[in-house]
Amino acid sequence: MSDERPEIRLSFKEMCARFDVTPRTLRYYEYIELLAPQKEGRARFYGPREVARMTLILRGRKFGFSLEEIRQWLLVYQQEGTEVQMRRFLDMADRQLAALREQSRQLEETIDELANLREDTARTLGS
Repeated sequence: MSDERPEIRLSFKEMCARFDVTPRTLRYYEYIELLAPQKEGRARFYGPREVARMTLILRGRKFGFSLEEIRQWLLVYQQEGTEVQMRRFLDMADRQLAALREQSRQLEETIDELANLREDTARTLGS
């Protein structure tokens, strides 16, 4: 019995299903060069590199990073290595955290304003 794991090799359809994305999304990520599947005729196959990149892309989108920011960040790894990529991530994360905190502050302010207006309206109706 071998400890080797079989190489991941997902078809286009399997990749869409695994990451719960539409075919259009997956094709777009290829078009903008976030992913580069192996092509055999018209078929596309996604190996471990593409699966890892897709995981990072979707995580980046969840945190609010633009596709261009993610593309640039992935390029850093190819061109300059892990440590530089990690430092770049820290800068990106700091900027995004500041933006999210500001959005949260604005949202809380809006919630408070709406709650106050609702209470004022309810009091007016009660008079």
